Amino acid sequence: MRKAILAIVALAFILGTFAGAALAAPKYVWKLSHVRPQGTAIDKDVHWFADKVFEDSKGQIKIEIYPASQLGDYTVVHERISVGAIEMACQPPGVAADRRIQILNLPYMVATWEQAKKVYATGSPLMNVAAELFAKQDIKYLAAYPVYFGGIALKADPVAPGDPNVKKGIKVRVPPLKSFQLLANAIGYQATPIPFSEAFTAIQTGIVDGIIGSGAEGYYANFRDVIKYYIPANTHFEQWYLYMNMEAFNKLPKDLQDVVLNAAKEFEARRMVQAEKDQAANEKRLADYGITIVPLTDEELNNIAKKVRAEVWPEIKKDLGEEWADNVLNNINN
Repeated sequence: MRKAILAIVALAFILGTFAGAALAAPKYVWKLSHVRPQGTAIDKDVHWFADKVFEDSKGQIKIEIYPASQLGDYTVVHERISVGAIEMACQPPGVAADRRIQILNLPYMVATWEQAKKVYATGSPLMNVAAELFAKQDIKYLAAYPVYFGGIALKADPVAPGDPNVKKGIKVRVPPLKSFQLLANAIGYQATPIPFSEAFTAIQTGIVDGIIGSGAEGYYANFRDVIKYYIPANTHFEQWYLYMNMEAFNKLPKDLQDVVLNAAKEFEARRMVQAEKDQAANEKRLADYGITIVPLTDEELNNIAKKVRAEVWPEIKKDLGEEWADNVLNNINN
């Protein structure tokens, strides 16, 4: 009898242990994709976010991080989030399903970090538009992730870098987006659309002598061995977005939705403080590596911005719908 009682107690303990383990297992396991290697700023930040959500949800939500586009190019990941094949990402948004998303990267939308922190912060008119456009694709906007002001990286010697009216005679790689092609041509370069994955080889082999479309962080990470000059021309404001599949978010009970939203709010607040510092640090990294920084004066930046807004914006607005684009831009400026 004593042995039987001990056996029952042992069995109950084992079953209780397994039951406890089952209860402790996460109810929701999500994949989160981003575009940079392990150990970079974004990688550390999304790991902080994942840890925060796991802790505040008491282990109910586990977010697995996939760096360096392991789940696919950001455009592919955007589409897969829309259909629920991937739950989350922090990355540039894809524009294939809705060209209007291009307005988020309109060149020379803002000129300073002070302006950027207002225009690109969650709750601003522009970010409300972003949330609406994402929602139409079954994507839930969670937070903004500011990265940097873009610039121009060159292998060839710069030609009148502060004068947009001078033809430079320099071919530059641009992303295969109309806005960047028009931008490069408007400020005197010869735009050559090339996928990002082929850009390094294109510069190395002389197909192009420079690149537009990234900033100091991206140029240091990917092109520092093939460029000689960096021009911080503030070509565009690069911002990524933390977002997730709408259905996955809606399946959460209200208390867990609040956990995700509160963690996202803190995630953005932390990045807003750090982003400007990171840009300066990455420009210094370029300089320390031997790349010449070619600064532009405020007057030169203003002249470039005026020309781009006058020549490029009308063409982009035609693609987006002029009335819609004007309404968005007017709300930003008011």
